[in-house]
Amino acid sequence: MIIVLKSGTTGAEVEDVCRRITAMGYSPHTIRGTLRTVIGAVGDDRGKDALRSLESLECVESVTPILKPYKLASREIREESTQVRVGDVTIGGRSIVVMAGPCSVESRLQLLEAAEHVKAAGAQILRGGAFKPRTSPYAFQGLEDEGLKLLDEAKRETGLPIVTEVMEPDKVELVAEHADILQIGARNVQNFPLLKRVGEAGKPVLLKRGMATTIQEWLLSAEYVLARGNPNVILCERGIRTFEASTRATGRATGSSSSRWRWPAWRPGPTGSSSRCTLDPRRRSPTARSRSSPSGSPP
Repeated sequence: MIIVLKSGTTGAEVEDVCRRITAMGYSPHTIRGTLRTVIGAVGDDRGKDALRSLESLECVESVTPILKPYKLASREIREESTQVRVGDVTIGGRSIVVMAGPCSVESRLQLLEAAEHVKAAGAQILRGGAFKPRTSPYAFQGLEDEGLKLLDEAKRETGLPIVTEVMEPDKVELVAEHADILQIGARNVQNFPLLKRVGEAGKPVLLKRGMATTIQEWLLSAEYVLARGNPNVILCERGIRTFEASTRATGRATGSSSSRWRWPAWRPGPTGSSSRCTLDPRRRSPTARSRSSPSGSPP
């Protein structure tokens, strides 16, 4: 629920409303605007109607439900765009903030050289992975604790804040000792125990979108962090879900249990076209036809 307080409400009245919300089993999240103070009451939806009793208080202007499934990440409760301060850097303001550096920390020489180049190029934040999730269990997984120490050294040498990934809930405190921003990678966007722990750590969180995560799922992941009292969430676009909006654009399943796909053929776009290529619905590539049926004819 959104509890909007009247203009001129005192601090004592705000505290009283928050105490009442807590007594009902909800968590109050106060947003102070230039004209009014808004309190978001977050908790179990089944008992939210009890919060309407707050309308009887003199300082309360209105009590309305939050329509979105994500509460604290919704514009309903906070219209202003979030700005996250990391040292002297403001993320989400009018200036573009560049975070750059090696994907993984591999050695002291590699990291320090990269950090110097990053700073010279004008980037404001240094990224580098001490812990790296890999598709293959045999690929390099990062220097782990030693990598965190090297990131500390690079920060001292350059003065750049650090963003690095944390992968496990029991590593959050360790990584938070070294990093200025805790990164949640695309593979962990719905690792809910991890999201809760970074929400409690108090450090800004860079939340990458999962490779098959919808916008709503992504925002609900951010909600886990926000609901733990951490308002500093930075959303990082990473991937999209495909094969769900249009059969013509993405191919059409043949109906077999193996979900084989027939891919449309492409031809160069017309001269002056804004697109480099256009779909030719009359043709399919020989490879696509052979996948559809053994004879090459349409099923």
